Amino acid sequence: MDTDKKVRDLMTSKPQTIGPDAPTRTAIALLREKRIRHLPVVNELGRLVGMLTDRDLRHAAFVPALSEHLAWESARLKSPRVRDVMSWTVVTTSPDATLVQAALTMFQRRIGSLPVVEDGCLVGILTDHDVMRALNIVEGIETRLDE
Repeated sequence: MDTDKKVRDLMTSKPQTIGPDAPTRTAIALLREKRIRHLPVVNELGRLVGMLTDRDLRHAAFVPALSEHLAWESARLKSPRVRDVMSWTVVTTSPDATLVQAALTMFQRRIGSLPVVEDGCLVGILTDHDVMRALNIVEGIETRLDE
């Protein structure tokens, strides 16, 4: 295992993104179509402003049903936008971080992906699957599950 491997060698460059004003239904369709679980949210300048995950969308699924019981912003709750359900605080990494640094951050923070940012702009994404593949543990997990 090459523990000095850099994030830039493992990340997905130019990841699929979405804007903060997009409807959540668009995000759901995008996650399904691309078969991904993490969508970096970027503004018109390509700057990372948040992160949207399949978990965020699952948690937000009940919001439209609650809208009739809440007096505030019921119209907004009936058709939420990405900005309404995304995480605004995002843990990121740099392209020059090592695989070990990135993996440790993901483990400690219990997150499944790290947006890769350089000079404030999104340049890639590193997922837990990328890390497991690089550490050669994907096959080991699959083998143990089959036993």
